[in-house]
Amino acid sequence: MTEQAGESDESAQRRAALERIRRRGIDPFPTTFVRTHTCAEAAALADTPTSVTVAGRMGVLRDLGRLAFVHIGDDSGRVQLLLRRETLGDAGWALLRDLHAGDIVGATGETLRSRPGEPSVGVQTLTLLAKALQPPPEKFHGLKDVELRQRQRYLDLMSNERSREVFRLRSRIVSCLRRCLDARGFLEVETPVLQPLYGGASARPFQTYHNELEQQLYLRISDELYLKRLIVGGFDRVYEIGHDFRNESVSFKHNPEFTMLEAYQAYADYYDMMELYESLVASVAQEVAGGLLVDYQGQRLDLSPPWRRLTMHQAIQEATGLDFNDYRDAPALAAACRERHLRYGDGASWGKMIDELVKNYVEPTLIQPTFLMDYPWELSPLAKRHRDDPLLVERFEPFVAGFELGNAFSELNDPDDQRERFLDQQRAAAQGDFEAQQLDEDYLLALQHGMPPTGGIGLGVDRLVMLLSDNHSIREVILFPHHRRTETGGAE
Repeated sequence: MTEQAGESDESAQRRAALERIRRRGIDPFPTTFVRTHTCAEAAALADTPTSVTVAGRMGVLRDLGRLAFVHIGDDSGRVQLLLRRETLGDAGWALLRDLHAGDIVGATGETLRSRPGEPSVGVQTLTLLAKALQPPPEKFHGLKDVELRQRQRYLDLMSNERSREVFRLRSRIVSCLRRCLDARGFLEVETPVLQPLYGGASARPFQTYHNELEQQLYLRISDELYLKRLIVGGFDRVYEIGHDFRNESVSFKHNPEFTMLEAYQAYADYYDMMELYESLVASVAQEVAGGLLVDYQGQRLDLSPPWRRLTMHQAIQEATGLDFNDYRDAPALAAACRERHLRYGDGASWGKMIDELVKNYVEPTLIQPTFLMDYPWELSPLAKRHRDDPLLVERFEPFVAGFELGNAFSELNDPDDQRERFLDQQRAAAQGDFEAQQLDEDYLLALQHGMPPTGGIGLGVDRLVMLLSDNHSIREVILFPHHRRTETGGAE
């Protein structure tokens, strides 16, 4: 922030100190610095006097006249610096007097314990590595404004160890997912983010334009159709962990840009995918949470396999007393719902009414891990029809703590049936369904070359991180979630 932009008194003081430092011939932003130990490593050597060079961000300086104390911190932790005027000399002491909390410094000295017993470094030389022109967040209270924490995540991370730990945990979760799939013989691949047709999910896409090709493109809403092309091509087990983009509502569990794991396995069905799903989640929980009993928002959850299997039919009947098998068309189902005063989505199709019943009466009750199975076929244009009921498909969604973690199918591999499903979607689009899927002729051509029986899963990585870090909002587990922009161009 410049003075012209109305900087604070403290910022002005910091700029004045910066100018004094420069006038003394000191570069306040040097190119590099060689450290020998992290702050945590130096602290661990407090009882074994050792020469170290450390670096980190300063806390508040305590100046006792000819002696000063300050903590510095890096990614490993923090250590105290003991600074004596006679050791630093006049030049070093003058530099110290122009430093502020938030400045990044390097220090060389010997490890020791202070009189109160705190691990410390007795500093012999002090180097300024970056002058902070804005004050850091107040140390003990951090940023209270949730929106500000998310917009200026660097300040959140600077002041909040809890936030740093969430994103360390996220990295461990992704690494563990990779190891688990690699151990099962899955091949990690990369598929296009920019696609000439969007597909693989029911969602509204973001659009862009390729100037050289003079072609409209879409940011992918799913990896599915490209990954299944690879199954056709002869890879039996593939997966991808990547970003998908959906131009839809924002909520505590939705962000327009999110991370999805998708995996496909030849010669498998949705029962095999249930075993894969619960095994992946249990393995990750065991590694990063230390066990299969985890606490989420005041609830104790048991992630131990096998998870409960519950059909949509059973779930709705248990929750509402309604047996939708007795009402196999939309008018009959709507009348039955009205008789029972149920919220069902008036004017919707048979399948979408069932979906509304699930959202209103079933999902909030699915606290312990549950596979909700056997969806209406019209909700799942890429899933194989159920082997026992042609009005349903072999699909499940895993639910924990009342929200879904992902999606999975026995994949549709009949090209003629797939074409009819795409045409149904086109008719829905013509009637105003903005989330209907497109007719993808290239994908249909791939299916005509033969895709073996295949099972597929999608696992929402952000939601898994929410679960294992005990965060209610997806924005707390995404480093830079989207916000409205302000008039000055920043995120609102």
